Amino acid sequence: MAFDGGFLHKIIEELNTAADTHVDKIYQPSKDELVFLLRKKSFAKRLLINAKPGAARIQFTENKYENPQSPPMFCMLIRKYLSAARLISVTQPSLERIAELTFTSSNEMGDIARIRLIAEFIGNKTNIILVGENGRIIDSLRHSDPETAERIVLPGALYLYPESQNKLNPLSVGADEICTAVYAHGGDEVKALLDTLDGFSPLVCREAVYKSEISGNLKNALKAIINDLKSDGAPLMLFNSDGVPRDFSYTDISQYGNELKKQYFKGYSELLDEFYTARETAERVRHAASDIIRLVSNLRSRTEKKLAIRLNDLKKCENRDTLRIYGELLKANLYRIENGASFAEVENYYDDLKPVRIPLNPALSPQKNAAKYFKDYKKTYTAEQTLTKLTENDREELVYFDSVLDSIARSETLSEIAEIREELSAAGYIKRTDARKPKKAAAPQFKEYSSAEGYKILVGKNNRQNDYITMVLAGKNDLWFHVKNIPGSHVIVMCGGAQVSDETVRKAACLAAANSKAASSSQVPVDYTPVKYVKKPNGAKPGMVIYTTNKTVYVTPQAEQY
Repeated sequence: MAFDGGFLHKIIEELNTAADTHVDKIYQPSKDELVFLLRKKSFAKRLLINAKPGAARIQFTENKYENPQSPPMFCMLIRKYLSAARLISVTQPSLERIAELTFTSSNEMGDIARIRLIAEFIGNKTNIILVGENGRIIDSLRHSDPETAERIVLPGALYLYPESQNKLNPLSVGADEICTAVYAHGGDEVKALLDTLDGFSPLVCREAVYKSEISGNLKNALKAIINDLKSDGAPLMLFNSDGVPRDFSYTDISQYGNELKKQYFKGYSELLDEFYTARETAERVRHAASDIIRLVSNLRSRTEKKLAIRLNDLKKCENRDTLRIYGELLKANLYRIENGASFAEVENYYDDLKPVRIPLNPALSPQKNAAKYFKDYKKTYTAEQTLTKLTENDREELVYFDSVLDSIARSETLSEIAEIREELSAAGYIKRTDARKPKKAAAPQFKEYSSAEGYKILVGKNNRQNDYITMVLAGKNDLWFHVKNIPGSHVIVMCGGAQVSDETVRKAACLAAANSKAASSSQVPVDYTPVKYVKKPNGAKPGMVIYTTNKTVYVTPQAEQY
């Protein structure tokens, strides 16, 4: 990614519009991110600092980041020093990938102190460092290893900039001097530019060489890029033909020809929001859900194995009537059976007096052999009753685990993952690590749509939301939708018993199909019925209901407008 010193320069120009703002709130949504809410008259912006390698950046953001219930220690420290502080300036030493935010705030004695928050975007050494007025480090997001690190980044250590590579700064030297240094370097021109120029990424260096090969003039190619660096430039995103973002820059990029598409933005922060948001949101949700995916998958696998064993045992119970018959026949023919016999051949009066050979235990008397058959019959009868119930429970659990995995796959926010986690905890699948009584859960945040007639259409994204919209919010005459025999969302049309159009029925059915495991299928059967015919049996798993008096509509969610 081209978040080089040049691009950081353009971002810092934007960030300085926030000079003289005060810090209203500070959040740490994840271990690598800080978000500041900055305010002044007619100005309110969120400032994001991301120190995750591969996505490191600083920018204004329009995204609302979800926050953990308990703020991390680093966040608490930043709040201690910068809550209500005033942002004075944002600077960048030369074109280094370092953003230095200077704040003024009152210290414990009431005196005004200058505090610096320094964000270093240097490969896998990306860091956020809080530096006091005396130039010493208060703390940092990541600490260095004093035995191996070239530079000490620890609380109490004097803050020093990373060692400079002494490259040329294109903001202060001319294209002639750069060309002279490049030609003196010799070898590949792209590598020569990388080794010579500060703030130029490989993408920008390749672009300069590409344009010089077309025009035959490296000097003019460099002048055009440096002019974009000094002026407003062109916030540009490059993306593949399938719409996946590929790269971004502050200057026009032509080296890919028609292979990549281009999109220009009004501002650089807006560009970064567009580039990173979808990818990071999905990654954040996937990371938050990884442990419960592993847990539920293991539980499902274990349940499948238990079910297979129980079905095998249940199959063995199929001959239990034979055990009873053998007992009855032995009891009726005791006088004919000798002690120590290994079998008894008698007439089966349950089957037209056909002869039947009954195996015996020679160590037991005929009476005890008969009693053993009766005992085995009773054991098998009890086992069959128990196994039948257990296999039903196993099947219900498999359906439930499938519904949970489906809900996770369709989760888009951390709050939805938190709801699933709370659901599994309440059901006893996850042990609570906190012994305190859990806080009362907030109302689930389901999705809401509107039909052509103006009826609200509610869509649950997980089992907790499904139960809430079906069993709490829906009236008995509203319509309930669900994909037939497949895990997915409950959908409610809040019509109050009024006649709804076919268009509304199809829209609700499409929403049910699109929010299920059958989202990519065609001709998906969706059942619907008034809510009064939807019941939740006692002890049923979250999201599990039974229903009657339903109709079925077939939809293809990808092909229909809804």
